[in-house]
Amino acid sequence: MKIRSKFLLLLLFISHGFSGFSMAAQQKATIILHDELVPVAPKEFYIANVTDERSDRSAVAWLVSPAKTANQPEKYAVDLQGGCLVAIKGFIGHNLQRNNELRPITIGLKKFMVTEIALANGLVEGHAIAVMEFSLQHDDDEMLHLVDYNDNITYTRSPGPPQDIEPTLRHMLENGLVYLNIWMNRQAGTNILLAKFLKITFTDYMEKPEGDSIYYSAKRLLTWDDFKSKIPNSRYDAEVFPSIGYDERTDVTNGVINVGLAIKVSLPKSAAWVRNGSMNDYTLNHEQRHFDIAKIAAEHFEQKLKVENLTTTNFEGIINVDYLDAYREMDALQKQYDDETRHGADQAEQERWNKKIDNELSLVISH
Repeated sequence: MKIRSKFLLLLLFISHGFSGFSMAAQQKATIILHDELVPVAPKEFYIANVTDERSDRSAVAWLVSPAKTANQPEKYAVDLQGGCLVAIKGFIGHNLQRNNELRPITIGLKKFMVTEIALANGLVEGHAIAVMEFSLQHDDDEMLHLVDYNDNITYTRSPGPPQDIEPTLRHMLENGLVYLNIWMNRQAGTNILLAKFLKITFTDYMEKPEGDSIYYSAKRLLTWDDFKSKIPNSRYDAEVFPSIGYDERTDVTNGVINVGLAIKVSLPKSAAWVRNGSMNDYTLNHEQRHFDIAKIAAEHFEQKLKVENLTTTNFEGIINVDYLDAYREMDALQKQYDDETRHGADQAEQERWNKKIDNELSLVISH
């Protein structure tokens, strides 16, 4: 009887010892991502960086313990060997071709996790999810969001070692990289975010048949028939209201952003007026010079843009700023012109401005 009692105590000791070792092993367990070449050869990108943006970075998996699979099963957390970020960077570095001459892409890990639940039949069901954000990194370190990838995998397995779920995690990562490769190949030639070069062209906006607006042309001078507005309560003999603007057309072809600006120098007939008895060549010339000044400001706008450092990520704002500068220049010149000629009453000053405007027109139009 004494020998049997000692034997039972020894069994209990051994049983508790093995139980404690099992839990410790679970706490220390990690998942090793196996090397496996990603089945793509990127021609448009390389992975420059991976950032960990998960809300919970403590582990990648919460697994059901093999020792307890039903009635409130115990779970334990498992991470990738070396940590999630280090392991994924290492996997990509070893298994995806890299050409630093291509576009640098950063992967933002939003989610990368597995959670398991125990089933009544003694098996466990796992739910794996990966959410990745792909962004393009520019030379100025600006990050442009391109596209997101979401993957969900459900599996059933017998409770076992954490390494059993490694293929699931690895395949989610590979699937994301394959998706990115397909997306980049399809988008590289036409997506404005992926464009490598920018080309800007200028044309003079014209409208045929001519409507209410007259668009500037050296061959289309003002006539008194263009003055359609009723005479307002004003002390002047005639008045016109020229303006400048542009229509923009943008498309992407073979990775080049083509920006076409149709420059508008216009004058509405419905706003132009003249007093009876003032329809003479001198007055008409004064009003024509207002139209010429608008043309000069528009040409300055075009010339300034031609020497700007326009890039694929920074051209819209520069175009808009330069346009506003040109518009302000036009307003200032119009006021200066009327002030110095006293709205055409000072014939000597008018002649000086005629020559000044002709000289400036010959310079800007010749360029």
